[in-house]
Amino acid sequence: MKKGTLIYNPVAGRRPGGRKREVRRAADVLRQAGLDVELAPTARPDMAHELARAAVANGADVVLACGGDGTINEVVNGLAHSHVPLGILPGGTANIVARELRLPLNPVRAAHQLPLWTPRRIALGLARWEAAPATPPQAFSRHYISVAGIGYDAEIVYKLSSWLKINFGVAGYVMEAFRQLVRYSFPRFSCRPDGHERQGTFAVIHRTRLYAGWLHLAPNAGLFEPRYAVCSFPSRSRLRYLLYALAVLARQHLHLSGVSIDQCTEVVCTPVDTFAPIRFELDGELVGTIPARFEIVPDALTLLVP
Repeated sequence: MKKGTLIYNPVAGRRPGGRKREVRRAADVLRQAGLDVELAPTARPDMAHELARAAVANGADVVLACGGDGTINEVVNGLAHSHVPLGILPGGTANIVARELRLPLNPVRAAHQLPLWTPRRIALGLARWEAAPATPPQAFSRHYISVAGIGYDAEIVYKLSSWLKINFGVAGYVMEAFRQLVRYSFPRFSCRPDGHERQGTFAVIHRTRLYAGWLHLAPNAGLFEPRYAVCSFPSRSRLRYLLYALAVLARQHLHLSGVSIDQCTEVVCTPVDTFAPIRFELDGELVGTIPARFEIVPDALTLLVP
């Protein structure tokens, strides 16, 4: 690898003030290792996607992403189905993929190790949905690399303020989770993993074992496996959700009545209760509302791994 583009989000993570300095130090490390790196900061949503596609078109040997899981998701969508590898320099709040790969969470330390990483071809998740009330509804699709969340957690992402996220990081999500525990109506939806019926008020369609960066929600999931692991929670009771939370922390949630985990390659999610929109998120970023279909796309991305 001789020519690379380093796409970074200047405001990602809890210490955005030092992001540009860290990125420049990381780029210097990579240049000393023989990689000609072009820096490409983002300035608006979806710009990382555009920068990644441009890097592929311009003949980059590698694209590096420094930012949170949302920035990585955008870069993944720009690289999907190409053979240009993605290298991750962690710089976000949860850093799910980085933690899954056990990368250093400091981008400079990760840059020191990157020349030793090897390319590996992996599958991606793909969500398909329609946006109403357009007539006819407009169809959308988006790849993702780690998790898709439906229901409760997507509502947390929807309501979470940027101030809370920047200043408190993962703790900000926890605070918003308690707020939504009181306010959210927990509408029910159907998830059908490979046609098998499940109903719930919260479900996570995993490509990684980890959820929110550190919770082991799906121990049988795997980034290098060509399938999903779908963890679903059925209750509408707020007290029951407190029990869910304690059980997840203790890694005992799969022993609770009604909590299920299914391995599959396709999931179709549709509302059961229609009194409120049921949102979903991909890699920690709010995307749309169900109904939606989630498919596995084999051999979709080249990822640099330790």
